Amino acid sequence: MSTLISRSLVLLLVAGLAAPLFAETKAAKRNPYEKVEDVAGLPRVLLIGDSISIGYTLQVRDNLKGIANVHRPPTNCSSTKQGLEHIDQWLGDGQWDVIHFNWGLHDLKHVKGESQGIADIRDPLSHMQVPVDQYMVNLEKLVTRLEKTGATLIWRNTTPVPQEGSNGRIPGYAAKYNNAALLVLKNHPDVIVDDMWSFVKPNQDKWKTSKGNVHFNSGANEELGKHVAEVIQTALPKK
Repeated sequence: MSTLISRSLVLLLVAGLAAPLFAETKAAKRNPYEKVEDVAGLPRVLLIGDSISIGYTLQVRDNLKGIANVHRPPTNCSSTKQGLEHIDQWLGDGQWDVIHFNWGLHDLKHVKGESQGIADIRDPLSHMQVPVDQYMVNLEKLVTRLEKTGATLIWRNTTPVPQEGSNGRIPGYAAKYNNAALLVLKNHPDVIVDDMWSFVKPNQDKWKTSKGNVHFNSGANEELGKHVAEVIQTALPKK
C-alpha cells in the first residue's frame, strides 16, 4: 500500500511540475497572425510593420486586453514598396481608431536585382531595396492613404542597426531613414511619432538576439510591447 501511495505522490508531483511547462509551451505557440475577434465596444487598433512589429504584437495585445482590439496583417509588411502594393488589402473594410505603423528596415536593406532577399553590401551589384529619396516618395503616399481612414496615426520610427553592422544593412542608416521620414511628416502634423529608435538604442546590446542581428529577444519584445501599448493608449478615443 505504501508503495502505491508513493507512486501516486510521484505522479502528482510530476503532473504539478509539468502543468506550468505545458502552459508555457502553449503560450509560446500563440500566433501573432491569428485572427482577432473584436470585443464589442472597444476601439480597433491596427499594427503595420515588419518582423520587429511581429515580435511585439502579442505583447501589445496582452497589454491592451480589455482596452482595445489589436489587429495586424497576417504577414511581414516589409518595405514601403510592398506597402504600396498591399495597403488597401491590409486596411480592409473595417473602421480603425488607431493605426501604429512603420516601414524602414526592409527599405534600407541591400538586395540584388528584383529579389527581396538580403544581399552582401560588399557586392557591387547590390543596392538598397528602396533608396532614401524613393522611400520619402513612397511614405508620403502611404501616410496620405492612411489619413483617409480617419484613424489617429502613430508613426513608429525604425529601430537601429547594430553598430557592428548586420547582414545586408549598414550602421547609421536607420537614423538616416528616420530623418527622411520626419521630413515627410512635416506635411502631416497630426501624425504622432513613436521614437522607438531612442527607446531601443541604450538597450540594444542586451536586447538583440545575437551579434549583428536587428531582431530582439523575448525579454526585449516584452518591453517593446509594453512601450507600444502605452503609446497607443494615449491615442485611443476618450470615453
